[in-house]
Amino acid sequence: MHGTILTLLKRYVQTQYDHSTWVKLMELSGLDKVEFDHKTVYPDEHIYALVGHAAEMTGLSAGELHEKFGEYLVPDLMYMYQRLLRPEWKTLDMLEHTELTMHKQVRQEHVENSPPVLEVSRLGPNELLIDYVSPRRMGGLAVGIVRGVAAYYDEADRIDVMPTTTEDGERVRIHVRRR
Repeated sequence: MHGTILTLLKRYVQTQYDHSTWVKLMELSGLDKVEFDHKTVYPDEHIYALVGHAAEMTGLSAGELHEKFGEYLVPDLMYMYQRLLRPEWKTLDMLEHTELTMHKQVRQEHVENSPPVLEVSRLGPNELLIDYVSPRRMGGLAVGIVRGVAAYYDEADRIDVMPTTTEDGERVRIHVRRR
């Protein structure tokens, strides 16, 4: 997992809960001696442990936490990749172009990192299907990001996001439709 995601997870926990919650999560995960930075790729087990312990502490499922974190990530992701975005894009356009813009850039800059593959099929001007493919099995994060993108483009009240498969599989299908 790229360090940027883990440092944003730290900030998410600190803003949604508090700093002591982050310290407790790091201790429970056996990571209390680790200091995450933006340039390093860390074992995926780190985020699994942190989210797993957060689920135990909050009573929410790991999938729900992934979704909430995914929504939270979007403003930072949009800022980081703003030079790749087109001003005329809205939610569906952004989702349709993520794989060949942002994910392509991540793979070029960080060969050791592997964002999920997004196979996007445009079904019409107001509808698309996203097939999230990743051995990380964090489809809930993708669902949250989709919802966050809709909020970013001020379309959250007009965009329906419906996972049509279980969100913890290697392949998760997400149906997105503008009403």
